[in-house]
Amino acid sequence: MPVTLFDLIVVGVILFSAVLAMIRGFSREVLAILAWGLSAVIAYFGYPFLQSAFEGFLGDARLAIGGAFAVIFLVALVIFSFLTTRLADFVIDSRAGVLDRSLGFVFGLFRGLLILVVAVAFWNWLVGDAQSPDWITNAKSKPVLDSLAAKLETLRPGGNLEASSLYTEQERILAMADKKVVAIVPDTDRAS
Repeated sequence: MPVTLFDLIVVGVILFSAVLAMIRGFSREVLAILAWGLSAVIAYFGYPFLQSAFEGFLGDARLAIGGAFAVIFLVALVIFSFLTTRLADFVIDSRAGVLDRSLGFVFGLFRGLLILVVAVAFWNWLVGDAQSPDWITNAKSKPVLDSLAAKLETLRPGGNLEASSLYTEQERILAMADKKVVAIVPDTDRAS
């Protein structure tokens, strides 16, 4: 199997992620993820307090929820980003800076790999191998990413689903049974 364009893209994505994380440092990467997560939690619990103000302004409840969530999320993210930048700069400028950047590189490798695994899982679900171009199906990295995507699939709720299906086998059987029951049971409203 020769190296294909897909293999080069895989190497490029992983290296780009690793170099970016090395430049930023492990502490900044982890603190950024923490800032995004905390901002989302604060927005989730805080949007009801602003929802009524946005409803009066926007007129639609769903838009009000989205607007209140977005405003709280962005304000919290700006505040946390400011704090995490200061803390990460302190770590990078300290004696631990080299270790921080080295760990950042390793973190970036794993992040790049995770991004690719999720992308391949989505591609397999959306397109599948039958419609994939040869430069993807013949790539040396594709079987490895497929294997990791299958393992990742088992971690999600209901994780033993086929990649190409939205239903489990049990749900299919229940759906077929419901159709048969509907077909067998007579409609009593029409009889009277």
